[in-house]
Amino acid sequence: MTLSIRKLRNKWGSMSKEARASVAYALCSIVQKCISFINMPIFTRLMSTDEYGEMTVYSSWSGIFSIVLTLNLAYGSFSPAMIKFEKDRDRYISAIQGIWLVLCSFFLVIYLPFQGYWNKILDLPTLFVLFLILETLSINSINLWSGRKRFDYEYKPVVALTLIMSVANTAVSLAFVLLSTQKGEARVIGHVVATVAFGLIIFSLNAIKGKSIFHKEYWKYALGFNIPLLAYYLSQMVFNQSDRIMIDRYCGKGKAAIYGVAYTLAMILTFVLNAINNSYVPWFYKKIKEGKEEENAKVANGIAILMAGLILCIVIMAPEVILVMGGEKYAEAIWIIPPVAISLLLLFYAQLFINVQFYYEKKSKLVYASIGAAVANIVLNAILIPNVSYIAAGYTTMISYILFAVMNFFTMRKVAKETGFSMKALDTKMLCLIFIGFCSVCFLMMALYKLTIIRYIVIFVALIVGIIKRKELTNFANSVLKRKA
Repeated sequence: MTLSIRKLRNKWGSMSKEARASVAYALCSIVQKCISFINMPIFTRLMSTDEYGEMTVYSSWSGIFSIVLTLNLAYGSFSPAMIKFEKDRDRYISAIQGIWLVLCSFFLVIYLPFQGYWNKILDLPTLFVLFLILETLSINSINLWSGRKRFDYEYKPVVALTLIMSVANTAVSLAFVLLSTQKGEARVIGHVVATVAFGLIIFSLNAIKGKSIFHKEYWKYALGFNIPLLAYYLSQMVFNQSDRIMIDRYCGKGKAAIYGVAYTLAMILTFVLNAINNSYVPWFYKKIKEGKEEENAKVANGIAILMAGLILCIVIMAPEVILVMGGEKYAEAIWIIPPVAISLLLLFYAQLFINVQFYYEKKSKLVYASIGAAVANIVLNAILIPNVSYIAAGYTTMISYILFAVMNFFTMRKVAKETGFSMKALDTKMLCLIFIGFCSVCFLMMALYKLTIIRYIVIFVALIVGIIKRKELTNFANSVLKRKA
């Protein structure tokens, strides 16, 4: 054991600071996801579905408020700004916080005189709306701080704060829920208290270090960069959050909670998708630059098969996963997982097409696909949720993601004609076949959810085949993950 630890330490010490930072952030992300994963069965059992739904609805509005009140300035323009204003990064960060204070003040001027009207629209009390403002400032200030650290490869303070916040959030929220009879409100309050306690400290540190609230050049640069992308950011957020908000409106918080649990579990592998994409994109862009983009076809197919296989594990075991994570009262959630899981594979497909648009800096075209998919999602939800069932939201999500992927494909094809990018970089026919096969297995498993013995036999046979073919599967996975430059 001691020898193994020594080897690990030596290997860690021999790595570059960039490599160490990447590994540390990846491990931190995994641990953070594990903490969230452990949280779910604890709170779903301590709270009723209506109470759990309060946090679900609050979280949905939190994402939208974050964009409206910060213009997503902790993202978008931030990375280019860290390069452009390399010698004055602290002042830039402080100035961005100044923009947020103006936006939050403006919102309060509009909200407070008519809070009754706005509360009906948001389906939230005044206290929770004020919480949304504080949480938005806190989280985004932390994102600015951690983003600054990432550029200097100072991973230790970022990892430490992230993990401490995750544990504190769980501990404080759990204490509030156990001590309160209003457990839904207690869950929200506990989450906000833990987040704001850290966030306001970081906000103050950023402001003290930067010593600037207003800076004309930085404000002009940040607003000029992000405002054109605002429609994209908002449409994506509406796309992802409107389901739960509309289910709450039409069916109540209990059904919103059930849908929220299913959506979270179906999309649990999003962080895997992001990790793969973060590794894949630099390689892909290098191939485009060298004029060798056609080498990408087999790699894209391989990643698609790998993602489909991983997502299928969630779909196949959905009844057991829901039982463990939510309990019997969330049993209906199993019918939502397959269509939402299909959406995750579609998101990967869309990302393949979007990567090309970003390489050639055709970002404005991305807005149309995002808005189109978001509008389709809202319209379909408004028609189907009240007239069919809240479960229909899973299928409206899937249809919207199909639209999103298709629109981005045609946009990519248009970009290819304008730039000379080779469409042979993607094997469209094979990607379609993978998708059709994946969907077929998903719906087959769905048909077997109530036929437990038959489903277990299918799982057992698949495991046996996997064991027999383990070398081929391992070699395939390695060929996908270890691409040659």
